[in-house]
Amino acid sequence: MYLVPKDREDESFMALALQEAQVAAAKGEVPVGAVVVKDGVVIAVGHNSPIVDHDPTAHAEIVALRAAAKALGNYRLEDCELFVTLEPCAMCAGAMLHARLKRVVFGAAEAKTGAAGSVTNLFTNIALNHQTEIEGGVLADEASVMLQDFFQNKREINKQEAKLKYPLRSDALRTPDAAFDNLPGYPWQPHYVSNLPVLEGLRLHYLDEGEADVAIEAFGQTTYLCLHGNPAWSYLYRKMIPTFLESGARVVAPDLIGFGKSDKPKKDAFHTFTWHRQVLIELIERLDLQNIVLVVQDWGGILGLTLPHEFHGKSNRIKGLLVMNTLLATGEAPLSQGFLDWREMCRKNPEFKIDKLFARGNPQMSAAECAAYMAPFPEKGFRAATRAFPPMVPETPQAEGSEVSRKARDFWINNWDNPTLMAVGAQDPVLGLSAMRDLQALINGCPQPLVLDNAGHFVQEHGEEIAKLAVHVFK
Repeated sequence: MYLVPKDREDESFMALALQEAQVAAAKGEVPVGAVVVKDGVVIAVGHNSPIVDHDPTAHAEIVALRAAAKALGNYRLEDCELFVTLEPCAMCAGAMLHARLKRVVFGAAEAKTGAAGSVTNLFTNIALNHQTEIEGGVLADEASVMLQDFFQNKREINKQEAKLKYPLRSDALRTPDAAFDNLPGYPWQPHYVSNLPVLEGLRLHYLDEGEADVAIEAFGQTTYLCLHGNPAWSYLYRKMIPTFLESGARVVAPDLIGFGKSDKPKKDAFHTFTWHRQVLIELIERLDLQNIVLVVQDWGGILGLTLPHEFHGKSNRIKGLLVMNTLLATGEAPLSQGFLDWREMCRKNPEFKIDKLFARGNPQMSAAECAAYMAPFPEKGFRAATRAFPPMVPETPQAEGSEVSRKARDFWINNWDNPTLMAVGAQDPVLGLSAMRDLQALINGCPQPLVLDNAGHFVQEHGEEIAKLAVHVFK
């Protein structure tokens, strides 16, 4: 037992609770500690141990209450006080009330689960048959710092473990995580996969937000699969994702290899139409995506529009199409002059400034938003994909990707009977309204497009209106 001089105040008992919290941290538990005091004497201590003990009830307060009851030989602790470093949750608050504690003192508030005023306050419920005095904020700063340090360290450990789980291939580069810190409008957590057969260890990044319950998807939950183009990445969909999520849908948005947070092969020749298409097929199968609304633009469409016929008749994969500023590159029709000009510009200026490209076409974007598109490419060695993709667009009937694109065209004409929404940025000089009218003629049942007069090639930068209409169309 700890004996504390009578002239010492609550901080003394809380300091002992903080020592118990340090014990928890040393064991890898969330650092929360508790002490039970009777007549100025500490009769029991406890610290978090649900992980070590495989016990979801083993919070510091519960451990301390159990020890106090045994010390007194009575489960009633009517003349006792409990000091705990973190605001109690509902489970612990209930136990304290059942124990009939005289008083509870806590340190830091708990905004997510606190049951002593933050989320709810069980201690002020006069309908209960016992009321326990509650006081918070004692050594709150010390308790908060301990928790913050613990979780910061845990995040660093998780980052290191992730690097070990996804080792970098010698023929690829990986953009440092710090390059993606504090991106405006992009709060979502990363997901990675490297064990798809086609990847051979390359790390592919994807967003996966919303309910990911396959059982729910089987009953019709929509999954928006958002595919970007060159030189963008999943950041392109940040203005559409919130609306999709608010509808109750799941959203999956991968970064193609060579872009965004995915690994970046060093050589331009690594990138081929067939290889990138196979990555998308294997990702859909690995995640077992169902009831997909395929959301495509630019290369997201050049590749993505060839996917539905791959799954036709095999599963409930694709249920809708949201198509924006793209094309089916069958190799039979000449590429537009706008595209040829773009390709020539990329050839002459292989390290063109991506942030300036977005700024020119999207004057409404902030400098920070434009810079976010440059974040994946801190040096020119990271730019193999942005150099390789423009000449990869199939231009002749014999070009790689032409044949599968012609099969896709036949599917869209003859077999597609699901809802379609087409949106067009009218200011796009490469794949604008004329190109999209040609594509519209190939998609069975495609209605008149939603034309955004002020939008350019990256129409998703005006995506709120499109997303709201999509939720209505694909409900």
